Amino acid sequence: MVKKIINNKTNKSRRKFIKTTAALTAASSIPLFNINHAWAQDVVFDGQPFDAGGAELRLGEWGGFWEEYMREAFINEFETTYNCKVSYDGAWPWFPKFVAGGHKDPAYDICNWNIPEMVKTQKSGDFFMTPDDIADAIPNGKNLWDFAKATGVGITWGFGQYCYVYRTDLVDGGINDFKQFWEDRFSGMRGQYITSNTLQMVFFLASCQAYGKDAYDLEAGYKAMKAAMPAKISDFTGNMQTLVERGEVQIGVQWEGEVFLQMDKGIPVAPYTWEHQKPLLTQTHTVSKYSDPIQKKLALAYVNAKLDPAFMEKAGEAFYLRPTIKNAIMPEALTSKGVTNDANALADLHTPDWNFYLDNEDDIVETCNEIFAS
Repeated sequence: MVKKIINNKTNKSRRKFIKTTAALTAASSIPLFNINHAWAQDVVFDGQPFDAGGAELRLGEWGGFWEEYMREAFINEFETTYNCKVSYDGAWPWFPKFVAGGHKDPAYDICNWNIPEMVKTQKSGDFFMTPDDIADAIPNGKNLWDFAKATGVGITWGFGQYCYVYRTDLVDGGINDFKQFWEDRFSGMRGQYITSNTLQMVFFLASCQAYGKDAYDLEAGYKAMKAAMPAKISDFTGNMQTLVERGEVQIGVQWEGEVFLQMDKGIPVAPYTWEHQKPLLTQTHTVSKYSDPIQKKLALAYVNAKLDPAFMEKAGEAFYLRPTIKNAIMPEALTSKGVTNDANALADLHTPDWNFYLDNEDDIVETCNEIFAS
């Protein structure tokens, strides 16, 4: 049975809101919609379970195994605890669905994102609560490392570092430098991604910095992409894993979690974490600014639960995701790889200027696709 928690202050605000709404609706032409959403922007979650009365929470998260895991490890219990229904949409991308409805009629109450698509959506309208507003509205927000809010849009709840994966039995001497990817011995045995994959976007910017004056020296990046051909071009990380396991790729762009998984399966691989630039693969939640009050409160409760140390430990075991909270319980799946959760482990982490990338995306995509096709 769900325990219903009544907050006196919230009840007073709700009664005042209902009374004011009735008066204004009868006496003026102010739309009820605007009043609802002005009130909704002040919603907070105090950490106590509440009865949502069967309300629907519209969620955008990854499909496939990710959805299966989240339902079993998280969502089923969440639905029971809050007496709600989580409407799960795993049909990415979210951007066109948000834009179609506009920011005052959001397609989702909460989404899980890769950063470029999230920033692109935010640039198109006033869709989301700010990271500081989310953190201030939930109890577990106080435990976040600062970088969890560095996107300027959502709250990052899990992350991993970008790296190379290489075959330890096929690569003599290992990998200890970013530019080794371009060595002649790896011709035709390198692995990159299609231009719509965030890993490729990040790799391109890291290549700009390695071979140019900074991470936004596009001409240097294009020359680096040409020099890396021929290469295997994958559509996603799972395909890269397969190519590496077959020996068709000896060195490839990857993120550490996938490499840790292969290591635990007994595949002879190791990661090389980029040193000249330390970008992150992130799992980041947004909460829609103009969702209705009950959905918004459920969305905040959802984020708060994701930031719970117990869930962080489970996510680390299942996906090798690093935590973004200071009080995390580190799973053996990470500690056995030397991963720690302290200020030193977070030093020099890098968030690309995604506004720059998106402003130049058409040129980058067109040029890189031409290079890959040549």
